[in-house]
Amino acid sequence: MAVSKLGPDDPDADKPVTSLLAPLDPSSQAFIDSPPMIRTLYEYWDARRAGRSMPRRADIDPLDFHRHLPGIILLDVEGVSPRGIGIYRYRVVGTYEVESRKHDPTGKLLQDGYYSPSLGDSIRSYESVRRQCAPVLEPLAFMSARGVPVREDSIMLPLSEDDRTVSQILVYSQRSEEE
Repeated sequence: MAVSKLGPDDPDADKPVTSLLAPLDPSSQAFIDSPPMIRTLYEYWDARRAGRSMPRRADIDPLDFHRHLPGIILLDVEGVSPRGIGIYRYRVVGTYEVESRKHDPTGKLLQDGYYSPSLGDSIRSYESVRRQCAPVLEPLAFMSARGVPVREDSIMLPLSEDDRTVSQILVYSQRSEEE
């Protein structure tokens, strides 16, 4: 994947999301086959809900999952655009994620720092979490710049201060190259 930089006038930046990714089903084979660190982070998030649909940011202590931190992203949901699309800003970006992007998007809006084939793909992923108020698992397979098959599993976990609207999204990604 290459970092794409689209300007604010890019048509992909505010395009309606017509289909969402399915909410995570912990009994699904995709989740069962996901890397152990993905499952561990989900189980941590699930325990922190304490009967709510989503935990608050204050319920999450990064020291509890320190091994995950290089692959963590924390996105703020700053509101919704006039077209109904979430406004996402990178609050925290782990060192592995920064290395993969070859730049640090911390503090930038999604459209200025995403790392996927298109801005629309990134928006669809985060909108799936925000609109459904539910975690999403996104397994991907692609070819690296070196022509090596890569598997990437990402889990996106909603956080909410009021248990109704997503205020942040905690993302963890794990990549493995198949040599």
